[in-house]
Amino acid sequence: MIRLEGLGKTFGAYAAVSDLNLEVKPGEIFGFLGPNGAGKTTTVKMMTGLLRPTAGRVLVGGRDMALDPIAAKRAMGLVPDEPFVYPKLTGAEYLRFVGELYGVPLDDMRKRVPDLLEMFELTPWAGELLESYSHGMRQKLVIAGILLHEPKILVLDEPMVGLDPKSGRLVKDIFIRLAERGTAIFMCTHVLEIAEKLCDRIGIMIGGKMIACGSLEELRASSSARDGQDLESIFLSLTGGAEYSTLLKYL
Repeated sequence: MIRLEGLGKTFGAYAAVSDLNLEVKPGEIFGFLGPNGAGKTTTVKMMTGLLRPTAGRVLVGGRDMALDPIAAKRAMGLVPDEPFVYPKLTGAEYLRFVGELYGVPLDDMRKRVPDLLEMFELTPWAGELLESYSHGMRQKLVIAGILLHEPKILVLDEPMVGLDPKSGRLVKDIFIRLAERGTAIFMCTHVLEIAEKLCDRIGIMIGGKMIACGSLEELRASSSARDGQDLESIFLSLTGGAEYSTLLKYL
């Protein structure tokens, strides 16, 4: 469903992403991890057509993002790292706007918009302008928007940021159910516990390069982490973050 072939992006002499090759299959939840500045958000922007690659190509549902961007974008749903919404629309208007962009039939919207607002407990604020919504409410509305047109590919950049525990649990359950139905999910997150519980495979980026990719067991085998250690220990072992613990003696 998602294929990255030799993907790269440079800004002058700086290589933000280098020779990235990856495939995400139907029904798979893929976790994309890395420290700040590793190239994760640049990768997401190239995957979703917001940034033109310097090298390589992106295939989404078999469509080349550079050659057929409208069809490629129509096949996916994006939750960016910041929940951008139009502040002068109401919650219900925003969902109808998204539905019209993706060609959702009017009869389907009349049913699904109220259902999604109810699911995310936004019904009491459906008629309120989005400028009055909290960050968490906007995040829930953006997630509701990508569910409206039922895409078979989801690209998520920190989807849990700003969500309360109840909403976070709901969203995780939604992702699991969608994957069971064959949706391919690509998720960037700094919350390693979420990646450990949800993801079938995990890729780790450093300095614009993928340094490890596989299941939790495969990552554990490729690192210096001991058997049974959690993803945090594996991540720190692979990225060198464990070395920072030596600095604690100065505190």
